Formats: sequence, structure tokens, C-alpha cells
Amino acid sequence: MAFVGTGPGDPDLLTVRALRLIEDAEVLVTEAPEHLTLVAALRGDLEADGAPEVVDGGFGEDGQPLTHAARAKVVVKQAKRGKRVVRLLGGDPFLYASGPEEAQAVAKAGIGFEIVPGVSSVSAVPAYAGIPLTNKDHREVAVVTCGEKIDWTRYCDTPTLVLLSAVGQIGDIAKELIATGRSPQTPVAMTRVGTTTEQQTVTSTLEQIAADARAARVAPPAVTVIGKIVDLRETLSWFETKPLFGWRVLVPRTKEQSASLCNRLRHFGAVPEEVPTISVEPPRNPQQMDKAVRGLVEGRYEWIAFTSVNAVKAVREKFEEYGLDARAFSGLKIAAVGDKTAQAIAAWGLRADLVPSGEQSAAGLLEEWPEYDEQLDPINRVFLPRADIATENLVAGLIDLGWECDDVTAYRTVRAAPPPAPTRDAIKTGKFDAVVFTSSSTVRNLVGIAGKPHPSTVIAAIGPATAKTAEEHGLRVDVLAPKPDVELLVDALADFGAARRQALLDAGEPVTKPSDRKPTGRRRKAE
Repeated sequence: MAFVGTGPGDPDLLTVRALRLIEDAEVLVTEAPEHLTLVAALRGDLEADGAPEVVDGGFGEDGQPLTHAARAKVVVKQAKRGKRVVRLLGGDPFLYASGPEEAQAVAKAGIGFEIVPGVSSVSAVPAYAGIPLTNKDHREVAVVTCGEKIDWTRYCDTPTLVLLSAVGQIGDIAKELIATGRSPQTPVAMTRVGTTTEQQTVTSTLEQIAADARAARVAPPAVTVIGKIVDLRETLSWFETKPLFGWRVLVPRTKEQSASLCNRLRHFGAVPEEVPTISVEPPRNPQQMDKAVRGLVEGRYEWIAFTSVNAVKAVREKFEEYGLDARAFSGLKIAAVGDKTAQAIAAWGLRADLVPSGEQSAAGLLEEWPEYDEQLDPINRVFLPRADIATENLVAGLIDLGWECDDVTAYRTVRAAPPPAPTRDAIKTGKFDAVVFTSSSTVRNLVGIAGKPHPSTVIAAIGPATAKTAEEHGLRVDVLAPKPDVELLVDALADFGAARRQALLDAGEPVTKPSDRKPTGRRRKAE
């Protein structure tokens, strides 16, 4: 079995060895509820076939935290089953954790084990706050867990102190440190939920930290750093100064399509929140699709045109249903409406023959689509698998170019159920800082199931058509992607956030989020 450190909170800080063991585990013994989220992100649906068995090693059936001895019993019981068991522990298993006691119990039971170190919050959280624990002038650091009575005179000459579990006692601790001779003006930084996009750092002095932490409502878990080295945060703060840091961004997309978008938002410090607005379902009548796939295999078509990633997925699933593979495309020309669709085709082992070099849309596809030539094209028919929404413009354009088009419903887009009441309230009252719209249907469906975003919310649209739909629904678009690509859309939103942040700094104003200000009458068009 293996004891695996999961790091301080950011899943990207997992070691390669930890990732491999988690992916291969048959039994996972967790320590905290967030481990379920971590494992689900790495392994997918924990209820699906082949998913690992998950055992709670942190809390008992009564919901109370287990003692170290009780945790060790749980781990030994699982280790004796002879399966690939991975014990997940926050931070590093052998640093301020129950790993040593549990490993001793496993060794006593005669079971082999390995230790996979993890990134500890002791060093990671200050690093994410822009605070080095040592430099050329400050070489000594002491780490203190503040759960018991501490003789602070032992640390009166230590340049840098890192305190764990100090939030509730920080006032008394500060007084005692001042009594040992430390200056009341000694810099202090307290960082809560470090390394996550909810990270918050309060900088103060020993004299003021208790009041400032109270005013900022700092709650555990938090790491506190005391010493002159805290002053370096002013120039080294890199995480909390990201252009979208702390922004709560609404992502109204289908669940399958939101992963890359949300990851990009997190890269810029945002806190994405997915609200499904569209559900992708099979066509009501699959016979049309069955007939078209048979025609493809029989050589009925010269071209197949994919206008979305979902269309690629629908055709691929139909192929798998019939026991077909990519070889059935031999001799067929493939068109993709854009780069993302072309990537989905490439993941199937195919290469798109035509991808618009300009506007990535049906119109852009038509601009570069060749006319039918009786001498060069043995067949004049195009297979167009699509959603159940209209594609008349594309079909009409292909007909004008001399092609016959089999316009086939490959999947249906259905409006999702309304989100929970708290989410609807957050949308309407401006608790979201931004909304990213990736299609006209996401605009229509979000407004339909949840209402209009508040005027203070920044609206970002993936293209002119989506922006037009937003405006038709009474919204003013703040951000427009230069090309219809989700990553470019997020990049454009980040540029907007960076410019907004710099404007506030230049004006000598505190950096706020859009949700912190709710100017009346802003951006909502007359209805």
C-alpha cells in the first residue's frame, strides 16, 4: 500500500508518483471531503464501473474526526485485503500529519508500504502568498503548531516564524511575542485556504493582526508568517494579483464542454462555477442517422462536414455501435468548422481536409468550400451531421456551390433544468463577477432558466453572433473574443480584468471585483 501526500489544496501540485498511484488504486482511504473532489477530477465518476472503492479514513460514522489510533485501524484493515490501497493525506504524510502513526501500525501488521511525499502547506501557502521563508539575509525559520501552550521565549530570536492553527489564538500569541521583545511593528501575514482560487491574505503587524484578521473574517485553515521577510510580499505577490483572481465566473455550458474552459479560468485565478444550460441527447428518430452512416460506409458521400465537437462525438458513437472504426472514412473528405472540432477529429485518428483559415463558423466554412466540379468530384453529395437546430444557411450555401446535402440530425440540444435557487439569486443580484457565453443558445437558455445577469456582471461573448444575442436580451457585452475559441475568450476576459485592475491602481483605489460594486443602471439596455 502507499501513503500519498495530496498537497496543500491545489490539485496541480500533486507529484507524478501520487497521480500514478491514485489512477491505479483499487481502494482509496480519504482524509477529508475535498479528497472526493480530487479523486473524481482524476478518475471520473466514482460510481461508474471500474471506479476505486472509497473508504473514509478521517471521520467516523458519527461525523466526528477519528483519533490517530482509530485512523490507523481503518488503514490496517484495508491494507490486509491484499488490494492496491492508497491512503490520501493532506500536505505531506510525514509532516504534521498522522502518517507516521499509521505507517507504524501497517509495519507492525507485517504489510509493506511506501511513502509518497507531498507539497506541504508550511512552504506552499507562503510561496503562493509571495512570501519566501528564507533569503540571503534571513536563514532561520521555525514552524510552530499552536494547539498547546507554547513557550514563546524559545523563538524570540528566530527571524521567521510559521504558525499553524493560530487563527483563534493570534491575539494572545501576538501579545506574548511582543512581551518577549519583538517589535509591535513586526510584519505579519495570515493566509487562508492557500494555493486555491479562494486564497485570502491579510498583512498587518503584531500589534494589529488580531483586529485586522477579525475585520477580514479570516477563518481556518490558515498559515501565519511572522517576520521582516513578510515585506517581500509587496513585490513578490504573484498569485493573488492574477487578472481574474477571486472572480466568481459563471460558465453556462454543457458539462462535457466545460473542462478546458474552467481550467483556463483557474489559470487566471478565477473561481468558475458551472451551470448546465444545455443537455445533449440522441435524436428522437435515429433511423435518419443510421441510414446516413450506412451511406458513408457504402461510399455515398464525397464530403462529411462537422460543425461541432458534439457532431464528431455523435458520429463516433454511432460508429462504435456498428463496430466500425476510422477506416470507414477512407476516400472521404472531411471538413471541420473550427480548430476545436478539428482537434476532436484528430483525436479519432483522422485529419480534417478543410478548416476555415478565417472566421471559424458556417459562413467561414462556406467561404473556403470548393464548388462542385463534375470532372474532379465523382460524387456530389455532402453528409452534414448536426444538432436539431437550424443549419439552413450552410445547406443553402452548399447547394449554391453545386452540392447535394444530406442534412441529418445527429443529436438534440435540450434546455437544462433551472439551477438551484441560490444560484439563480446570485445571477440576478450580481454575486457573479462575470459570465462567459460560448454560443447564442447559452445566452437564450441561461436567461430562460435563471434570468438576466445583474448589470454589474461582466459579459464575455465568444463571437459576434453570440454578442448580438446577448444584446437582444438586454445585456451589454464587455468582452468579445478575437476568434470563436474558448481559450481566446478567457484570455480576452483576463485582459479585461488586468486593464481594470491597473486602472484602479492608477487611480489610487483599492482593487475590487465587479461584484463588489453595483452601479445602478449600468449596461442594461432599454427594454
